[in-house]
Parts: sequence; C-alpha cells; structure tokens
Amino acid sequence: MRDFLKDKEIKVHLDCYPCFLRQSIIALRLGTKDEALQEKILKAVIKDIGDTGTVKSPAHLTTGMHRRIRQMLGKDPFKNIKEEYNSIALKLYPRLKEIVSSSTDPLWTAARLAIAGNVIDFGLFTSVDIEGTVKRALNHPLTVDDYQPFKKEIQKAEEILYLLDNAGEAVFDRILIETLIASGKKVTTVVKGSPVINDCTMDDAIQTGIAELTEVIENGSDAVGTILETTHEDFRKRYHHAELIISKGQGNFETLLQENKKIFFLFQSKCDVVSKVLGISKDSMLLAGNQE
Repeated sequence: MRDFLKDKEIKVHLDCYPCFLRQSIIALRLGTKDEALQEKILKAVIKDIGDTGTVKSPAHLTTGMHRRIRQMLGKDPFKNIKEEYNSIALKLYPRLKEIVSSSTDPLWTAARLAIAGNVIDFGLFTSVDIEGTVKRALNHPLTVDDYQPFKKEIQKAEEILYLLDNAGEAVFDRILIETLIASGKKVTTVVKGSPVINDCTMDDAIQTGIAELTEVIENGSDAVGTILETTHEDFRKRYHHAELIISKGQGNFETLLQENKKIFFLFQSKCDVVSKVLGISKDSMLLAGNQE
C-alpha cells in the first residue's frame, strides 16, 4: 500500500456531527415543505445518530440516517434534483468531450474531468460551481497525483470495474469511461441497488447514456459508498475478481480504503475530517492508488 494511504482509516469524529445534521436538513427540505414532518423526522434521526457507534466510517452512519429519512418521508427526496443535474451536466457534455478529444493525453484529461465532476454532491452542498471546478481540475496540480501508475495499470488491465458516485457527476464519468473503451478496455459500471442521497442508480446510468456504453450492474445496496457486507453476492463476486477498480467519490473512498484490492480513488476531499486524516487541505483533488 502506498505510504500516503498506509494505516489511514476514516472513522466518525466529533466534527462529523454538524455535517450529519446539515445533510439531514438538506434532505428534509428537498423532501417536504411540511415543517412539522421535518421536525419529527429530524428528531428521529438525531436519536438514531446518538444510538450509533463511532467505530466505523461516517458512510456507515449516514447510510442509516438517509434510510430513516426516506422511510419517514415515503419517497426519495433527491429524485428531482438528480434528474436536474443529470440534465445540466449533459448540456456540458459536448464541450467536455471536445476538451478530451483535443488533448495530447486524453486519459489524463478525462481523469481530471472525472475528479472535477465529484463536486456535484447534494449530500453536502445545495449549489455547486461546476465551471470553476472544471477549470481548476485542468489547470492546477492534484494534491495526490498517481496518474503515471494509474495509466500503467490501465494499460495492463483488460477489464475495469468502475464504481460510480453521484448523479450529474456521472456525465463526467461517462467521458472517462468512453476514453477507456476507446483504448480497448472492457468496462463494467456499478450503480446502487436503490436510492441513497444523490448516488447513481440504474435510472441515472440510463439518463446519462452510460447504459448504452457499458454493462451496468447494481450492487444491491442502498449504502453510502460501497459497504461490501450490504451488497449482494453477484456484485461481490465481480468485485473480488476485478483486475482493476476505479472508485469515484469520497464515500467509496471511506468504505474501501482498507480493502486489499487494486483500486484507484478519484475524488475531492470535501470535509474537514477526511482532509485531516489524510493530511491535506479541504477541497483537495486526488487520484490516489492504494497499492505500490
């Protein structure tokens, strides 16, 4: 394992709790205008948070939190905003595709755009600066830049398992997936088994055009990130036999960091806790491999 990630583990920290509440409030305001219902659900969530241990990752706790919110609302509060940001990102697609096509190293450019797309996260934010993030990704160095080993491993691999993160962001992933396919790779794309926050489901893979490019499989889970014990057996078999895994987003990073698999994590460090554990500044962009 690379020195940067060696012995690193993301667990629930005291500073996570304000974020848990902020996430809950974002979800509730998207899900209902009924303030009495908002209050009722928030109190239930606060009780759940208090009853949950801190030995696992924040993604484990937020999985239960968002499950409770969906159950009490009786619907997915992020459904409409996911569709909206898929549409917004699809309008950017032709220009982003042209940036990659005209690049002297399309894989390098597509990987950076995929990292830029990770800013589209309504678990944490209610608005995003997509244009500004794209410019930053293309013109500023990554805080952790394992592009050369990334490129080498891609050249060696015949098949790649690609773990999607958020809706909207998936359009940026589509460009990287297309670049991988153009270089002769077989890509299998993974989505969630059912809604959680704004994470990609099969509907998002279809809306963004990814389902037309690759085999898309569901992991059978509604967990934040990829909590393997919550996924179904068919996905776990594909995961364990994968030559190379591309993992998008902070949730997948939190939950797969300790895995003994060849994984490259592409994400932005969006919270103070993760940034502190990694010894980097908040909003850092990373392309980080977990093995030598």
